[in-house]
Amino acid sequence: MKVVAIVGSIRKESYNLMLAKYIEKKYSNQFDLEILRLNDIPMYNQDTENEPPQSVIDFKQKVKEADAVLWVTPEYNASIPGVLGNAIDWLSRVDQVMIGKPSLIMGASMGNLGTVKAQGHLRDILFAPGLGSPVLQRNEVYVGAAHNKFDSNGNLTDESTVKFLDSVIENFVEWMKLYV
Repeated sequence: MKVVAIVGSIRKESYNLMLAKYIEKKYSNQFDLEILRLNDIPMYNQDTENEPPQSVIDFKQKVKEADAVLWVTPEYNASIPGVLGNAIDWLSRVDQVMIGKPSLIMGASMGNLGTVKAQGHLRDILFAPGLGSPVLQRNEVYVGAAHNKFDSNGNLTDESTVKFLDSVIENFVEWMKLYV
C-alpha cells in the first residue's frame, strides 16, 4: 500500500517531521510511505487553480496516487499551521483528490497535550465538501513533550508511545484495506 505523509511544518528540525520519518522507517514492511513537504507549495489563489504551478500539480498527483494520507501536524495557536491549511486549500479545489481517500491524523509538540486542538480542527476540515476524507477514529496519536521522546537521531525512544503507535499503525493498515 502507498501512503503519503503530509507534514504540516516546514521547520528543518520539526518533531512532526521526525515522527513521519520514524514511521517511514519503522513500518516500511507494512506500507510504502512518502513524506510530502510543503516548503514549495505557493499560496492558494483561485485565479490560478485551473493552471497551478508545477509544485502544486506534483503535490496533488502524489496525493491522488496514494491509497491513504497520514497527516502529521503541529499545533499553532490552538489550530493547524497556515502552511497546512494552504496545502489543504489546493487539495480541495478543481480535481478534489482527497474525496474518499482514508486519512490518519497525528502530531507532536513540546506541550503536554500534544496537538489535540489542531487534530480536532483538522478532523473537521477533512470532512468538508471539497475534501470528504474518512478519518480513522479512536486512534489519535498525540505525542506530547516531544522534545523528551526523540533521541538525537530522530528515533522515538518513549516505550509507551512506541507501543501505542504500533497498535495505531496496525489498526490503520487493517482499516486502509477497506478502501484499497
